Amino acid sequence: MKVGSWKDVAGKAVTEAGADGVAIRVLMGDNVGATNFTLRHFEVAPGGHTPFHAHPWEHEVFVLSGKGRVKRKDGETDIGPGSFVFVPPDEEHAFANAGSGTFSFLCAIPATKACLR
Repeated sequence: MKVGSWKDVAGKAVTEAGADGVAIRVLMGDNVGATNFTLRHFEVAPGGHTPFHAHPWEHEVFVLSGKGRVKRKDGETDIGPGSFVFVPPDEEHAFANAGSGTFSFLCAIPATKACLR
């Protein structure tokens, strides 16, 4: 068993094309020996966003703080603390900060996938 604090995991800037003002912490993945899932913590600065992208695996998102917006091909939905988002495989999507403070969320993906690392 591994126990830790998200604050003890170094964050790094997401540098993929189309990302702006996004930092990521891999909370649980290779670093703790997880073989099935990777759990990541994202912080999106005011005005920031992830790239609009798609991939062949699902992922699950849980919003911790701030005001955000999830974008998809056919529209946008405002999200906030307590909101969850299921992104099916191959669905284009992006997350954006829609407020004046930091927007943060958890995102789980299969362990073998590298998406916004």
